[in-house]
Amino acid sequence: MLSVAVRDRAVYLPEADTVVVADLHVGRAEASDVSFPLGERADLSQRLDALCEEFEPAEVVFAGDVVHRFDHVSSRVSETVESLVETCRDAGSRPVFVAGNHDTVLADAWPGDIHDEYRLSDDTLVSHGHRHPNGSSHLHVIGHDHPTITIDGRTRPCVLYGPDAYRGADVLILPSFTRLAGGVEVNQMRASDFQSPLVEGAGVFRPLVRDEDAGETLTFPPLQKLRRML
Repeated sequence: MLSVAVRDRAVYLPEADTVVVADLHVGRAEASDVSFPLGERADLSQRLDALCEEFEPAEVVFAGDVVHRFDHVSSRVSETVESLVETCRDAGSRPVFVAGNHDTVLADAWPGDIHDEYRLSDDTLVSHGHRHPNGSSHLHVIGHDHPTITIDGRTRPCVLYGPDAYRGADVLILPSFTRLAGGVEVNQMRASDFQSPLVEGAGVFRPLVRDEDAGETLTFPPLQKLRRML
């Protein structure tokens, strides 16, 4: 049985005492000139702070696509990444960065180690998900596909849980942590519609949706069954 807490576009893995977020795309607002009421930096930092306050994790892993642009890191982007690091450290959590396909210049914003994949204390392997991982594990946690689900006309970000989905291992696919990135509706998606090679068969994945108002996580049937119900 998978032990995981789903929260605001993130997961907490209690056996590893780790919060994982993916696809922050810092600098997306700057690059697209999108107006966002809270401001990109404040929104990301405040929501990360809420996760750290609730779980007090030993580590926070940023699972790829930390920055948005491939060619340039502005001072504003660097300051936002520094703010996220400070948020972790103020909570007593160690920040860990995993590279995604967008993170070709992440080193200009983060001078520390940048991992292609990162193994947690419980042997979970975190990678971005844009390519096959080098290591094996009982559980892979990835991002990359930005999953959302639409129920009764309302679209929400979701975590996808696939038991035995990749080479006999479980897979968790996280939604984008930034609220500026467009999500991809998974309701009718097949394996070939996903960008991650860790999705070998889409039908086994169950959407997990956090209902913040009710304070509970809703678990939906696997996509192969859900497609017939919607």
